[in-house]
Amino acid sequence: MIMKNEITGVACPICNSNHSSRREYYTASAIITDVELGEIICSKCGTVINDRIEDNTRPDSRTFGNERDYNKSRLGPPTSVAYHDLGLSTTIGRTDKDASGHKLDSATYTKMQRLRTWNQRTLLYKATDRNLIIAFHKLFALKDKLRLTDAVVEKAAYTYRKAQQRGIIRGRTIDSILGAAVYAACRELGIPKTLNEVAHASSIREKRISKAYRILSIELAISTPMLDPMKCIVKVANKISLNERTKRKAIAIMNTVTEREISAGKDPMGMAATVIYLSCLGTGENKTQVDIAKAAGVTEVTVRNRFKDLKNKLELSN
Repeated sequence: MIMKNEITGVACPICNSNHSSRREYYTASAIITDVELGEIICSKCGTVINDRIEDNTRPDSRTFGNERDYNKSRLGPPTSVAYHDLGLSTTIGRTDKDASGHKLDSATYTKMQRLRTWNQRTLLYKATDRNLIIAFHKLFALKDKLRLTDAVVEKAAYTYRKAQQRGIIRGRTIDSILGAAVYAACRELGIPKTLNEVAHASSIREKRISKAYRILSIELAISTPMLDPMKCIVKVANKISLNERTKRKAIAIMNTVTEREISAGKDPMGMAATVIYLSCLGTGENKTQVDIAKAAGVTEVTVRNRFKDLKNKLELSN
């Protein structure tokens, strides 16, 4: 965004174009200001005269990527429900020097130490706050293990907070409720993560997360859509390094299966694994049922049974 402004005594070091004290409106001799990039640019030769300027005409903000329509303030860390205090707490540094770099006197140092102590006590005063600190620390660990997006983390944190407010986590482990919240967030946002993957990353049994997920679904009325079979195909195909020809054939078969409603009531991952196996047979790519089932997180028996059923139904349809 280029703004009209008034700059006095600024000259381009390359072409020696200067800007008078009068206002210039996108003329050839004007030195213009790009407030998005924070630069002063010569419009004649394109030289960046200064790349660090302050814009006092609006609140200090920045944008990233496709978020140009949003105003992100720089007045501290961003607020998020994935922090136990929503990112609004005060942090007192551990340094023993003032703003000028001088060492604090003994009285001031003792006072700051007491302030740090009481600040820490107020953060951990309630049991719910201590629970959220532990839970969200584990949530960010799951984010790294499962490579989750920020949207999934925010949704999972919101679900966990609601479960805590309803008293659902009482008598249950943090890992099970948190794993169920992460799985519910992935399902709602269309991320192809299986219950087995979440359980493996959480280091607890799949049965416990499944039970906690059913409780969350009932108590919080969570409505989660089915996984997109196309995303499941892409995920499994990338894991076993299929070529592009096999991927396209698998997608075509899945479109046929979906149109004829053959996949209704079937596990999306199991169906995706079966379709990929059919595609490999058609293209001659050497992938076994064991490899495909392992990549999809299902058993070989599931792939074998789905394969027989799918093959018969497709032949009957033809």
